[in-house]
Amino acid sequence: MIHDKDYIIRIVKQFSEFLSKMILGGKNEDDLIELQRVFDTNMNDTFKMDFETLAAKPTEEIVQLINDKESGHQIPYFELLGHLFYFKNKENPNADLAEKAKTFYEQYLQKSGIFSLPIVSRIGELNKV
Repeated sequence: MIHDKDYIIRIVKQFSEFLSKMILGGKNEDDLIELQRVFDTNMNDTFKMDFETLAAKPTEEIVQLINDKESGHQIPYFELLGHLFYFKNKENPNADLAEKAKTFYEQYLQKSGIFSLPIVSRIGELNKV
């Protein structure tokens, strides 16, 4: 059981790192199909649904899903969700995606107690949307 929980957190963190690299490094058009495959695989492994299904859920419902997880798992999930919605908002600007990214980043900062200048900067950027 402990091994399964460690695996889940590792998957969440790897997906978060993947999204961070996408946000910072941009996309290489040659690898677009491969990147989409990796993204879809990570979405399924992490959330057991595609992004569109997750994005259609109300913010409060997503927050509750994460709050129902063990407290040690909540921080990486909120960071991942912030990255996920921020990335998708960068691809296709949308007020709902921006608001969700901001909410999840704020939850991450509150629960982690970490001051992250890149995340604070992204929240500021999202406030302008």
